[in-house]
Order: sequence, then C-alpha cells, then structure tokens
Amino acid sequence: MGMLELRKVTKRFGGLVAVKDFHMTVEEGELVGLIGPNGAGKTTLFNMCACFYPPSSGEILFQGHAIAGLKPYHAAGLGISRTFQVTRPFLDDNVLKNVMVGAFCHAGDVREARKIAWQALETVEFSDRAHITASELTVAERKRLELARALATQPKLVLVDEVMAGLNPREKNRVLDILRHIRDTGHTLIVVEHDARAIMSLCERIVVIHRGEKLVEGSPQHVAHDPQAIAAYLGEDYAAA
Repeated sequence: MGMLELRKVTKRFGGLVAVKDFHMTVEEGELVGLIGPNGAGKTTLFNMCACFYPPSSGEILFQGHAIAGLKPYHAAGLGISRTFQVTRPFLDDNVLKNVMVGAFCHAGDVREARKIAWQALETVEFSDRAHITASELTVAERKRLELARALATQPKLVLVDEVMAGLNPREKNRVLDILRHIRDTGHTLIVVEHDARAIMSLCERIVVIHRGEKLVEGSPQHVAHDPQAIAAYLGEDYAAA
C-alpha cells in the first residue's frame, strides 16, 4: 500500500469530464513528476488530493485512509500540503509572518510557530529574507516563499504546482536543488511542471496525463521515448534532443 493511492478517480464539472478513471500510487519518499498539456487535468488532480474538490467517483487514500469528502484543513492536518501556480502572499507582512501562517496548522503558540517557520525558511534557503516585506519579493522569491509556507504545515506529502513557472534557467536550477533537498529531508513530493527537461532531471518516475486520463507512466527515460507521450505532449524535437 502506497502513501497516496488514487483508484479510478473521476471528476466532472457539469458535462465536462476533467479527470477520468485516473489511477496512481505514490510511495513514501518518492519524487514523482506529473506532466501533460494545459487542460489535461493536473491541477484538478492536485485539488482533489488536497481535498479542495471531492471526486465525482473513485477513491483517494492517504496512508490507507479514505480522504474524499474531507476539508482542506483536514488534509493539511493529516500531512498533505500544496503550493499554488499563482502565489498570493500577505503582501503587507514580512516573509517570516507569511510562513508562520502555515505553521499554525500544528503549532500551539506563536513561539512554536516562529520556530517551525524558521526551519521551513532554512530548508528552502530563504532565512536571509525573513524580515523582508512580501510585496518586495521577486517572482522567484515568491515561489520559495510558497514552498516555505507549504513546508511549515509539517507535511508528509507536498504537491508542488508549477513552482518553476516564470523563472530563468539559473533560478530553475536552484529550485531543482531545493526540491531534491526537501525530498532528502523526509518528504514525499509530486511535482507538476511544464519544463520537461527540468522535471525529467528531477524525478525518478513520470506520469503523463492527457485529456484527464493517465497516458503513460515510467522512468524519465521510458517516458521520453514513449510514442504516446511524444505525440501528446513532449513533441518530436524533445525526443530528438
């Protein structure tokens, strides 16, 4: 039994089927990539795993327990955290206070929340910016703040949604190193990312979703040479490279 199991998960929005009969198992300590074209259903899957949406049918199990129908704060309490594509920090507060908000998921008082927040900032190599007001941060810095806030909830599983979007190559490489470090500190990660080369270098296993259904799953090498993955998402130029 894996840490996270999705069993024939389907999500409908009226007549639109966003995810259909999707199945996936993620083991503790894995770093899994989830890729696919825009509108494929990646963020919808994350929203269901984090209990923002209930599935229309199917089962989602976290550490053996069904979580469909729980609230997002229940999922956070169990150890599921996520980042968002569009960062929305509290702009008038400093970085530390922003991260402390996540820490109160488990912290009993301000002192404990501050300690947890500092640890999260150190993990993402951002403690030197702790007292900077969030409105002063660059795009890359807001992405690291988003990661720190997720880690401050003390999760077991982190769902990372396009944390490298809008970053230059140097910034992306730093985020890749940080994500590896997060995994090495005992977390399990599922990463959604459109930069195929980045996610192929980061993850041990890749899952390709297309039109809401799982298309291909395997090692980066396997997926990179799979005809279905190439046709649906990667493209011939990537395969040739």
